[in-house]
Amino acid sequence: MNITRENIDELNAIVKVDIAKEDYSGKVDKILKDYRKNANIPGFRKGHVPMGMVKKQYGKAVLVDEVNKLLQEGLNNYLKEEKLDVLGNPLPKEQENFDWDKDNYSFEFELGLSPEFNVDLDVKEPITHYKIVADEEMVDNQIKNMQKQYGKLVSKEKAEEGDIVAGTFKNEEEGIENSTSVELEKIKGKENLEKFIGAKAGDTISLNTKDLFEDDHDLIQHLKIEHDKAHDLNIDIEFTVSEVNKQELADLDQELFDKLFGKDEVKTVTDLKEKIKEDAAKQFQQQSDQQLMNDVTEALIENTKFDLPKEFLQKWIQTVGEEPMTEEEAAEEYEKSEKGLRYQLIEGKVMKENDLEINFEDLKAFAIDKIKVQMAQFGQMDPSEKELDDIAARILSNQDEAKRLSEQVMNEKLLEFYKENMSFNEKEVTYEEFVKEIYE
Repeated sequence: MNITRENIDELNAIVKVDIAKEDYSGKVDKILKDYRKNANIPGFRKGHVPMGMVKKQYGKAVLVDEVNKLLQEGLNNYLKEEKLDVLGNPLPKEQENFDWDKDNYSFEFELGLSPEFNVDLDVKEPITHYKIVADEEMVDNQIKNMQKQYGKLVSKEKAEEGDIVAGTFKNEEEGIENSTSVELEKIKGKENLEKFIGAKAGDTISLNTKDLFEDDHDLIQHLKIEHDKAHDLNIDIEFTVSEVNKQELADLDQELFDKLFGKDEVKTVTDLKEKIKEDAAKQFQQQSDQQLMNDVTEALIENTKFDLPKEFLQKWIQTVGEEPMTEEEAAEEYEKSEKGLRYQLIEGKVMKENDLEINFEDLKAFAIDKIKVQMAQFGQMDPSEKELDDIAARILSNQDEAKRLSEQVMNEKLLEFYKENMSFNEKEVTYEEFVKEIYE
């Protein structure tokens, strides 16, 4: 076998693979002899079928199969030995009038080569690293929710502002009939609220679903309707009251603090607020880091210029799906995926040049941390080391799960590398400010 390469330019090459008869004939003969030993053909004893008949029946298929195996093996070894960094897979060039009856064969493949480039972490536009903090309103709302959770409901005869009214929403035409409890503070508009004020068990209130609640998600919950239907729903509906309750909030005392955080972890309302702010900061960290990673990705793509073998990649895209694509479809798919490919190449270079690797211990430790968090949510605060190891082993034995976790670990390593090696403008914002600035 002889393999040669012709470089068309820096990003494209043609590889020619020549396969001679002596490369494959021994293997083909051996396989056909094995076929002859085991062939069951009427009129012949097993093992005594004429070789000419075996060759006639199986020879061409065996030849094609063995040549293709040699071709793939030789091409793969060549790419490794030459250390060629290719994009996609080699694409075979079509050959007109290819003749399998010849003894020697030549095949050509198109290669798309990965570009040479440098990654400059000193980006042109400064990147903002958001530090999201809980403002006083968020802290106060969280405290109120805690007081509600550990408070108690007191039955009342008539409803007043701030009460909770239990009952059933009903609309026969729409097939709505759902029993629920409505917090009056979530009712939207003075006119709607006044219909509930003074209501008592047995009363029926006529309402319209349009702008009934401050949040459409409340409408979904209370009427048990589909999400897409809630926003534009505009129907008359009846609510029959079954009971009225007042929510008495739990006192902000040591008993509540201990229930929430453990004995003597929090002793004053000031401590409580600081604890809520700390916990919120940890929760917001994930969103802050994700946004930072998004912004770094965009900046590095913008800052790192290189060409890609566009025509080759579009041809390759045509062949990789379950169904072949047209040229137009492949061009459209390339436009969608080009940015992702560029960052994939940048990320790979950053990892290689800075020895950012994942070993099994990294992956296992990451998996165990995830397991601990999940177990804590179900009240298992102190699982044994053996229990954690066994669960981690089961998770990592699943290739898809192991791959997903590996990507998360590498993402964390890259993020830490960027934080240590790039300059950012830190900006402290409330969660509301963050959402407004990023998503709007």
